[in-house]
Amino acid sequence: MTHFGILCPTASGHLNPMTTLGYELMSRGHHVTLFGIVDSQPKALATGLNFWAIGESEFPIGATAQLMKRRGELSGLAALRYNFSLAKQDVSVSLRDSPIALKSAGVEALLVDQVSIEGGTVAEFLNIPFISVCSALLFNREEGVPPIFTHWGYDTGWRAIIRNRTGYAFSSLLAQPILDVIAEYRKKWNLPSKSTGNDLYSQLAQLSQQPAEFEFPRKELPQCFHFTGPYSNPASREHVSFPYEKLTGQPLIYASMGTIQNRLLWIFERIAEACVGLNAQLVIALGGGATPESLPELPRNTLVVGYAPQLELLQKATLTITHAGMNTTLESLSNGVPMVAIPIANDQPGVAARIAWTGTGEVVSLGKVSVKRLQKAIRQVLTEDSYKQNALRLQEAIRRSGGVSRAADIVEQVVSTGKPVVC
Repeated sequence: MTHFGILCPTASGHLNPMTTLGYELMSRGHHVTLFGIVDSQPKALATGLNFWAIGESEFPIGATAQLMKRRGELSGLAALRYNFSLAKQDVSVSLRDSPIALKSAGVEALLVDQVSIEGGTVAEFLNIPFISVCSALLFNREEGVPPIFTHWGYDTGWRAIIRNRTGYAFSSLLAQPILDVIAEYRKKWNLPSKSTGNDLYSQLAQLSQQPAEFEFPRKELPQCFHFTGPYSNPASREHVSFPYEKLTGQPLIYASMGTIQNRLLWIFERIAEACVGLNAQLVIALGGGATPESLPELPRNTLVVGYAPQLELLQKATLTITHAGMNTTLESLSNGVPMVAIPIANDQPGVAARIAWTGTGEVVSLGKVSVKRLQKAIRQVLTEDSYKQNALRLQEAIRRSGGVSRAADIVEQVVSTGKPVVC
């Protein structure tokens, strides 16, 4: 059996799928350890994984809550810039501390969230294999596909190609300080230089939570890239209590803005107003961004909770109103539930663009979130059958993709053969 290490950001959108993959490998007899800042420990232990803290001086207990608070107050470009600045610090700490921790723990192979772009360099330095895992939208650049932080749709025209190139040039400018840190360590460790971000991903296997049907057409992905579908398993999630007795039995509308960009409380108020008059019950999950008491009095058919057992509620849902985070989006589609998306930051505009492209929901941009627009989008998705049918089509695509079981099969093949696993 193999001792796997996991490197990923602290956010639930990354921890949930990565620990689920770790849980699957652990259930097959492997040893799995999550390496991260100390605030990641509860998630690891709840899943049954081992945990090893790094960066304790920069990120003491409770640091994540403060960082999340600031991130949750931002949107759009401001949030993007802030996240890049945080990423540089994360990368620096990881490159400094991870090699010693991984070696001391006896890690033999590494699972690297694609956001933790330094992970491959750490694995190369330790001479152990690594697998890249796309918990969010895949970062692999391709000029025919818009950058993930944009709302741009898929378009093969020359104007769109120029637009995409411009977007990638902007993101390169933001990412350069991070790449400079990685380049400095690669030079220090006598590793060959890497010219692009794509070169920093695994050449053995790259895994994506998306089914291929939820991605714009791709022409340049490496042969070792696999669309496996989402990684979700109730057994690998922390238990969340929920007042099921307060559900009325009406069609359920589930609204969540995730666990990061969830401090814009006025959005929840407008969602609640937009659902007035519907024969449905609205459940709002605040995701830790606030307490139910912090919201003003909402329409009587609205149930507000701090956290919700999302996997269970989506099995009952008729519609999801979401920030277009990858986990909530894929978990909705896994249950055949169409969506109304309100993207806020990071890769959410890109996820929302794919929701629109697949016909699995409607998108309302943050700057246009009025009660009237939300009402129109909600009623449209609820009454036009095409959204439900497209969600069911994606549900079937997800089922065929194989999910966490297939991902673990690929990981084990990499370790047993030491060779790229190609499609």
